Order: sequence, then C-alpha cells, then structure tokens
Amino acid sequence: MAGNVLLLIADDLGRMLGCYGERAVDTPHIDALAGSATRFDMAFTSTASCSASRSVIYSGLHTHENGQYGLHHDNHHFMTFDHVETAPSLFNRLGHLTGIVGKVHVGPPSIYPWAVRDESATRNIGWVARRAEAFFERAKREARPFFLTVGFVDPHRDMTRGGFGNDEDFDTDVGKKRYAPEDVTVPPFLPDIEEVRTELSAYYSSVHRLDQGVGRVLCALEAAGLADDTLVCFLSDNGAPFLNSKTTLYDAGVHLPLIMRVPGRRGGIANPNLVSFADVLPTFLDWAGWQGGEGARRGRSVLTILEETELLPDWQIVFGSHTFHEITNYWPTRFLRTPRYKYHRNVAWKLDFPFSGDLYGSLSWEGIRNHAPPMIGERSLENYIRRPAEELYDLDADPEEVRNLASDPDHAERLSDLRTRMERWQRETRDPWLFRDGVSVRAVSHHLQQGLVLPDRFDFDVTQPGDGDPGHSKSAPVRGLKD
Repeated sequence: MAGNVLLLIADDLGRMLGCYGERAVDTPHIDALAGSATRFDMAFTSTASCSASRSVIYSGLHTHENGQYGLHHDNHHFMTFDHVETAPSLFNRLGHLTGIVGKVHVGPPSIYPWAVRDESATRNIGWVARRAEAFFERAKREARPFFLTVGFVDPHRDMTRGGFGNDEDFDTDVGKKRYAPEDVTVPPFLPDIEEVRTELSAYYSSVHRLDQGVGRVLCALEAAGLADDTLVCFLSDNGAPFLNSKTTLYDAGVHLPLIMRVPGRRGGIANPNLVSFADVLPTFLDWAGWQGGEGARRGRSVLTILEETELLPDWQIVFGSHTFHEITNYWPTRFLRTPRYKYHRNVAWKLDFPFSGDLYGSLSWEGIRNHAPPMIGERSLENYIRRPAEELYDLDADPEEVRNLASDPDHAERLSDLRTRMERWQRETRDPWLFRDGVSVRAVSHHLQQGLVLPDRFDFDVTQPGDGDPGHSKSAPVRGLKD
C-alpha cells in the first residue's frame, strides 16, 4: 500500500525537543524519528494559532486565502471556506482511507470529510495509540492506502492557571516524569522568574508524555507492517503556550519542528532550507502520486529537496499571515522571513497587541506583570503590547527580534526591498489586508479601475486627507496601486 501518510501534530510544542537542541527535556522517540528522517531546521508555520495553522497544513493555503482566520471552537467559530480543497477531501478522491484521531480543531466537517473521525480531547496516549492501531488494521483489511492524522492534545495548557494536563487519568504504563523548576531551560523569549520556571517544569512533563505518544503510534505502525510504505511527518501547530511565542509571528511562535521520514530516502539529514507549512499538503500529494494538478494550493512539494544539506537559492524565503486568534483578538499582521532578515507588516498597529485567554490567565503572565521592570525576555512589556506599523530585524545580530531597524537609514534600501516583496506576495494571494490609506485595496479594486486614487501610504492621515490627485489638491500626485 504505497503512498500512505501518517501526520503527527503536537499542540503548542514549539522547538523544545532534544533533536532541536533542548537537552533539559526527554524526547527520545521524537529524537529517534529525526535520526531516521529529514529534520528541517528552518521550517515555519504561517501563523501561531492552533486552528489557523492546521488549516494551512491541510489546505496548502494561507489563512487569508482559506478563510480559517482564527480559532474554530466555541464562540470564535471561524470556518474554512466551502470551496477549499483540503487534505481529507483530496485523499478521499485518491482512494485512500482517511482518518483523524484526537484533536481536530478545524471546520466545517463537510470541508474536512475524514472517513474515520475519532475526535477526542483526551491526553491518554494509550487510547490514542489503540485508535491508531485500529485504523492501521482497517486499512490492511481493506487493502487501501491511508492518510491518518494524529492530533495530540499535549503539550497544550489545561483549564487551570499553570497546568498542562499532568494530573489527568492515564493508562498505568504511561510514564510520568516530573521536572524540577531549577532544572528547566528558560528560553530567551521569556524572563527567568519563578512563575515561568514553575510553568515550564509542568510543560516539560507534558512534552515528555507527548514523546511517549509519538513512540507508541510509530510502534503500532511498525507492528502493522506498514512503516516501509508510509511517509511519516511530525510537526507542531505553533510555538509554546507562553507570551512572546504563541499568537505572535516572532520566531518563537512560528519557527517550528518539521520532521519527515520518507521510505527509501536517507535519514539523519539536517536540512537548512526555508520551508513553509503551506508546503506540507503538496508534499503529501506528491508522495501519494496525485495527478490532479496543483489546484489552488500555494505551497510546493519538498520531496525534491528532502536530502539537501546546503541552502538552495530557490528556498530562501517564507511568508506568514495572522489575523485573529480568538474572535476578540483582532490583530492582522503579515511576515516575511529570509535566512537572515525578518519583516513584519502590522496592519492594525494602532491597536494594543491582544492577550489570548489562556496566556492572560497564566501564572507566568501574573509573574511578569508584577515584576519590576516587566520584561518578556529581552523585550519590554510596552514594546510587546504596542508595536509599530513595520518591524525589520537582523536575526544574525538580534535573534530575539527586539531591535527594530525599520527606521534605521542604513537599512532603508533593505526595508524597501522587503516591503515590495511582501506586497507582491499579498497581491498574488489576494490578501484582503493589503491596505492603502486605511482601506483594503481589494475591497475598492473595482473603484480603482474607474479612476479612484489611493495615496501611497498605509494609514489614513486625518491631518492631510487629500488623495494626492493634482485635480483634487495642490500636493504632488501619488497614484494609487491597481489591484
């Protein structure tokens, strides 16, 4: 049954794994997978928000293209557009048995028509492995190739203020490992304070349990005799569930693990090329022998570069798109990332950057806000909350993205180049949040065709409201850009 795909998704993991350099937490099964696979060291999600990131993985489209602008569950109720082709619908057409076990978190079901839908919020990795085993056995009975997603709940926060599900009921053979707060590694995007260390110690236990879950599912795949015909992909939907990471487009939120084991390909590869989560679905389809054309998918297959250990000229830029997390967290922003530089275009920069509910209620945030001065890693609280319209960072000199070079005259040419490349991408993807003069260019495109002039500026200027047309004012003309 060649062409099988097994997708393993961690929830809010970030890069806290041994194979990505984190030695304070035990992840032997994921590390072993990386040793037999390609570990992409420069993989990026499009947005650091659970539902939205998953929609990119399943569609090969960015969120402003597929409509999954934010979280799917509860009152947030964001939905993928009805016309979008998703992984389960495409693999159904290929004749695969499609299924998902655990967390789903996208919708509507008609657009994500998994044939087997074992949806659950459990963290019981024994149950997860048993459901995966049953799925593999069904695929064998039916002699069909398969596409299975396993959506782990770990290491997402639980409903308490500082917990990560470590006190839930599990199978008796699930290993519970406790980490002392003094033994954790505080990542540079967080301050080294007691509350952060306390939460990280609980987080590590959840990461360790996730690792056991990955190991069990891979053992079930091997026991079913399917490993030699199955592409295995492991990734995290977004960064760790702490401030300065989850819900932000800083690297701590979007620079993520991506491990891909492909039968017949060499393992132990550290691949430095920049890949996007929009590339995941095209890769799966390529492996499965899809002959239906590229469709509307934005990404491209990485199978051609899977064993590369050098940075290639055509794989040196990725883009990202965030608009909402929760329905009350409106903060549209876009990013562009090269091997060295990062450019952010913050559309609604005049708004304070919003807190998601789980992060606002956390003990780590309580500790940060009551610490003098309140710092989030190397970033001041004020700079975290109040951000400018544009941010430009030299990641070689400033990996934590705290020294904004957007107003530095020495970087004016680079800023202009990245701004142009960003706008070109927004036009190619028909981004509704490409703004001029405070209005969506796409929303007024029909007026542009009839002579409307848009001033060449991001925001509306109440002190100089003229459009720059010499027929309307005495100022120099600034012609609008056509959609």
